[in-house]
Amino acid sequence: MIIEIMGKAGQALRQVLGSYNISQSQLATGLGVDRPIVFRWYHEKIDPTAETVADIVKALNKINKSAANDFIQIYLGDLTLSKNKIMTQNLPLSDKVNVTGLAQIFNDTTNSYKYLYFLSLLDIVKRRRFDTLSPISFREIIVEMLANAWYPHNYFKLSFGTQDQIANKLNALELEITEPILKFRDTDKKLLRNTINNQNIDDTVISINRYVSYRLIRPLFAQETRGLKDYDVNQAIINLANNQFDSKKPLYCFNAEDQKNCNAIILHPDWIQYLEENYTIVRGWASWEWLNYMQQRNPSTPNVVNKLFMPQERDSLDNQKKYWKTILEYQDIECIYSKVKLDKDEISLDHYLPWSFVAHDQLWNLIPTTKSVNSSKSNNLPDEDYFKAFVELQHIGLNIAYANISRNQWLKYTESFVSELKVSQTEDLLNLEVLSKAYKITTLPLISLATMQGFSANWVYA
Repeated sequence: MIIEIMGKAGQALRQVLGSYNISQSQLATGLGVDRPIVFRWYHEKIDPTAETVADIVKALNKINKSAANDFIQIYLGDLTLSKNKIMTQNLPLSDKVNVTGLAQIFNDTTNSYKYLYFLSLLDIVKRRRFDTLSPISFREIIVEMLANAWYPHNYFKLSFGTQDQIANKLNALELEITEPILKFRDTDKKLLRNTINNQNIDDTVISINRYVSYRLIRPLFAQETRGLKDYDVNQAIINLANNQFDSKKPLYCFNAEDQKNCNAIILHPDWIQYLEENYTIVRGWASWEWLNYMQQRNPSTPNVVNKLFMPQERDSLDNQKKYWKTILEYQDIECIYSKVKLDKDEISLDHYLPWSFVAHDQLWNLIPTTKSVNSSKSNNLPDEDYFKAFVELQHIGLNIAYANISRNQWLKYTESFVSELKVSQTEDLLNLEVLSKAYKITTLPLISLATMQGFSANWVYA
């Protein structure tokens, strides 16, 4: 799953820079950033954004290709491989199957279908423990696709593109989503898949599968299908895949000879073996391609990398609670929403910008509230009338922390404030005017974007 784990980049950088004798200054120069930024990543004080991870790969690739490859594998094991000229060399070659053809399946892709289809195939194959000689029905694949698309669309409200129909298909379903699904406790998507499968989705299966099952493997028959009229391509691929299954070894063939009777695919045994032996790398490559596609369609959305797949679990907020409990030991604080005096032993932490929009737990976006208020606010965007009180509360917290905790603790707690609010130095956080301006520049555009994406705005506690 795609989850950006704090510290993972630092661990990967330390291992790779040490192994290949690359200095932090050398990497900083390659990235065009100040060395202290690399220093913070290196020592796990902050993690680079998903976009910056791609830039790190590019910079390392210019310094040492092997270092770039190792960084990818260490940092995002089952997530990514870089798209920029190291894609195919990171898909392990094989003398049994056409890996070069596989590496081209996402070329010239204009909608989400191929990405979701291939990632869903990988999910199904792994769930079957790579024992997939029996057919995989189109319906099973489409259900898996819809389940994989549900979190980025319905929960995180990402766009799949103006021409893409996956979102419309999901919106047309009348799904009763249960608590385990919403709370990320449906780790293998079983409940979500069952919920989707229990719908009447026959028309959806036909619509989504009109091209994708056939066109996905077209690169494996590039020469044979070159120049064909579009309406002839599907049937030609069925014929080629079925007739050359033993010789050409496509990824799969079909369970019928003509399109109207096809309702399943059959994976080639050699491809099953290849996927089993190289699952982590293949899954990583496909996930990176999917990430690039979605980032292009959500260019202003924060933290896209954390929104593509269902998180395995939410991170603990223990450190963030410790910060606010420390502050409450020195000063009484009221909840900005309910005006109730807060008990440090009973606080709940509120994501001012909803977690499902920012997909992180950084302190600059967290304030204490009561459990009932936090539950009521849920994933809503607060009314603008709360903004001034939010900034003032953060300012109070920062000043109390500065005066009463160690310098090292202060620097650790304020890393996300400095990096996300883009203030020049930590002491600037103590100036209410500077802090307020930084918050306005950072958060107000994000609130506008979240509103446009469909998050409920102007929430008021009643």
